This record gives sequence, structure tokens and C-alpha cells, in this order.
Amino acid sequence: MAPRVDATQEAPAAVAASETHSAVEPPPRKRGFFEARPHAKLILVAAIIVIAVGAFFLWRYFSSYESTDDAQIDGHLMPLSARISGYVSAVNVNDNQYVTAGTVLVEIDPKDYQVALDQAQGDLAEAQAQAQAQNINVPITNRTTTSQVSGAQADVLAAQAGVTASQQQSDAAQAQLAEAQANDVKAQSDLARYKALVAKQEISEQMYDTVVAAAKSSTATVAAAKASAAAAAEQVGEARAKLLQAQAELSSAQTGPQQVATSRARALSAVALVQQKEAAVEQAELNLQYTKIVAPVDGEVTKSVEVGMNVQPGQQLLTIVPLNDVWVTANFKETQLKEMKPGDKAEITVDANGRSYKGYVQSIASASGARTSLLPPENATGNYVKVVQRIPVKIVFDPGQDQDHYLRLGMSVEPKVFLK
Repeated sequence: MAPRVDATQEAPAAVAASETHSAVEPPPRKRGFFEARPHAKLILVAAIIVIAVGAFFLWRYFSSYESTDDAQIDGHLMPLSARISGYVSAVNVNDNQYVTAGTVLVEIDPKDYQVALDQAQGDLAEAQAQAQAQNINVPITNRTTTSQVSGAQADVLAAQAGVTASQQQSDAAQAQLAEAQANDVKAQSDLARYKALVAKQEISEQMYDTVVAAAKSSTATVAAAKASAAAAAEQVGEARAKLLQAQAELSSAQTGPQQVATSRARALSAVALVQQKEAAVEQAELNLQYTKIVAPVDGEVTKSVEVGMNVQPGQQLLTIVPLNDVWVTANFKETQLKEMKPGDKAEITVDANGRSYKGYVQSIASASGARTSLLPPENATGNYVKVVQRIPVKIVFDPGQDQDHYLRLGMSVEPKVFLK
């Protein structure tokens, strides 16, 4: 049987052995993150460098342009108006229809203006015939006056007959003048009556215009009759002068040059009348051309005229929008214009179709939108608050992008102007 060992004697020995073992081998220490991953420091440094480089390039990119959402498509609005009055007989276009330059858009009834042209051409032909006759009379008068000196006695009888004939012509001219004056009195009376009727709207404006034209024509006829009577009276005086010239050869010879000068003056007056009638014909031709309103440029039409309207000169009938000549008006803040200048490249994004277009800054406005408004702000007050102003910048599109099929005036866009 083995000897029994006391537990109290065994315990100190075990404790001593345990303390000796702990002093020789300490417990293992937990390693740090970078100790456990030797390449983590390199990865962290590389990540920091990448982030710094990316931030630098992002800063360079975002500082290289200025953008705004306060921008829209802008362009020309070309209103077309009537140059004459008349009845609209045809409208050859519809709203939003694309037309080319030279297309006949609206037609005004040309009948009245064709009649006016025919009358002007007739007046011109009559004036030309009279001028030709007056030019022929000049050499005839010259020869007649030179031959009067030698035939004074024979000319007395002829002069007496001429006085009688001239007096008859003068009497006839006076009768025509009296008739014209009577007709004018009637025409003026009709005008007064029709004026009262048109004021009450009992007759149409067109009928009243006809009466006004008739009254003016009657007044002109009176003036013409007075001129004819005066000319006839002048011929009576000339005939009597010829009689006196026949009685006194010297006086007759002295009055000869004056008669020639008178004939030449009449010829010059006839030539001036021809020029006046030519101008009237040209004006009538222009009025006839104005009955057709044509498109001055290519573009889309917005019309405000219908068949049956009676238009007046200056009345707007259509508006043409040339979509091939549009641009962007961008209202940049004044703080964004520090480095912006004409010629800078731009990129325009259109909200309607999401497409982007290339362009460039053409010009920068000389005043802010607030300053050019109808009621500009008045800042000379005690409660003034500084507000960042916006300056309009005109951006035009680079050619060859086919933007006229998509862009419309007033569309919202977001331009981006590159400064560097």
C-alpha cells in the first residue's frame, strides 16, 4: 500500500510550479489591424491619393464651366401686315405650317386695283398724246410768227376769224365749267347726306367711300374745267393779239417770240403731266402687287386672318417664325460672368427632347433684365436689399446640327458655358 500524501503539503508545490511556468511563457498578445494586414497601409495611402486626385479633377471640371436653368430658346418674330385695304379673298396657309420665302400667303381681292391700274394707264396715254401735240406746236408757232410780219393785211381777217372761234371755244369752256360746278354742288350735297347716314350706320363704309371718291372726282372735274376755261380765254386773248399784230407789223413781230415761249411752256407742262401720270401708273402697279402678301423668309406661320375680312393698311395678318435662325438667351447671375466672354464654347441641353447641342457665346447684354424691364427697380431707398442680378447672354448654335426641326421659341434649356 502506497504512502498517503497530505493535500496541504501538495498544494504549495503545485502553485509554485504554476508560477514558474507563467513566468517562462506569458499569454499571447492580440495583434493590431495594420500588423495583421501588412499591405493595408499601402492600400490606404493609395486610396487617399486617388481620392485627392479625383477631387482635384472634379474641382477643375466644375470650375471650368458656368450653367443656369434660367434660359430659353429665342428668335425673330416677323409680323406681316397689309399695305392696302381690301377684302381678303384667299388664305393659302394654316397655323404652324412651314413655308418658304416667296410663298403667297394671303390674297386680297385685286379687282378694284386692276381697274385703278387700267385707268392710270389710260390717263398716261392721253397725257403722252397731248405732250406730243404740244411738241409739234412749238415749231409751227415759230414759223407762223415769223411769217406774220409780211402778211399783216391777210392776217387781219384770219385773226378776226380766230377771235370769233376762240370766243366760241371760251363760251363752250365756260358752259362746261358751269355744268361741272353744278355736278360738284350735287356731289357735295350727296356727300353731306351720306356722311350723316354713315354716322348713324345706316349705310356701309364702302358706299360712303364711293360717295367720297365721287365728290373728290367732281371737285377735280371742276378744277379741270376751270383750267380749260382759262386756257380758252387765253386763246381768245392770243387771237385778239394776233389781230392787233396784223394791224401793226412791228407789234406783231415783237409779240412773236412771246408766243413761241408760251408754246414751249405748254410743251414742258405736257411733259411734266406725262411724268405725273407715269408715277400714278407705277403706284397703281404697286398697289396691285400688294394684293398678294408673300413670305419674306422661310419659317412657320401663325395666322390671325380669315377669308372675308376687310383689312386696312398696317393691320397685322400673320407672323412668321424663322426656325432656322434661333438662339439661346441665358440669364446668368452677375457672379457667373467673371471669366465668361464672347467666343466661349457652350453645350445646350433642351428639356423638351433631352438632346444636347453645341454652340458658343456670341454676346453679353449691356444691361440686366431688370434694368431693361418696363418698370425698372428703384434702389435709392432706405430699405435697400442687395440682390444678385442676372445678365442676358446670347448663345448661338453651331451650324449643321438640324436643330430647327426640334427647337421652338420659348422652350426651356440648360446651357453650360465652358470657361477654360
